[in-house]
Amino acid sequence: MILDVKQINTYYETSHILFDVSLTVGCGEIVCLLGRNGAGKTTMMRSIMGLTPPKSGIVLFHGDEVRGRPPHYIAQKGMGYVPDNRLIFPDLTVLENLELGQKIPKYFEGEPWTVKRIYELFPILAERQHQDGGTLSGGEQQMLTLARTLMGNPDLLLLDEPVEGLAPLVVKDLGKQILKLKKMGQTIFFSEQNVRFATLTSDRAYVIDNGKIRYHGSIKELSANEEIKKKYLMI
Repeated sequence: MILDVKQINTYYETSHILFDVSLTVGCGEIVCLLGRNGAGKTTMMRSIMGLTPPKSGIVLFHGDEVRGRPPHYIAQKGMGYVPDNRLIFPDLTVLENLELGQKIPKYFEGEPWTVKRIYELFPILAERQHQDGGTLSGGEQQMLTLARTLMGNPDLLLLDEPVEGLAPLVVKDLGKQILKLKKMGQTIFFSEQNVRFATLTSDRAYVIDNGKIRYHGSIKELSANEEIKKKYLMI
């Protein structure tokens, strides 16, 4: 098990956001966290990455407790985080953005990502490599953010609502790229509202509502559970 979260409770000042949340992600899996706006998805991602540390509970990454550790420590151990606001360097080119993200985590043992491999996965970035990041479309910026994170060679990739606000064709393309990453053995945990996207890319799903896990099962089981989808996902 690459990630094992046990009964974490996270607060923003005095506001209790996550309530005894537990979940797991196995090596090579794609697991999604589904929920409506304000359900606690982003807080979950930030809790795991150490940006908003839980007040209690356990976060095990590769079997080591990382709750309370600073984000740079968790990143050095091999966790990569793609936030929902597409943080790129707008005045740097695509290539410069990628080069800035390049590093080898302390415990990394796989085939390192290179700019060439990134361009094979995201051909549009190869076409735009000398273009400033700020001039890219929203979908291209999302691909660049994901690609730059991959340049850090993460064992576990955290994606916070990767297709939010993207056009349907871009969502379809990004789904294909995520499935390619799965074939390469990349472990991914992502949060999302787009149930169709999650259905096409994930192995398992957790459903969160009001800071609590309300459902867990295979993506096939979730697809067949109309009650859960209607109650918590507005489907």
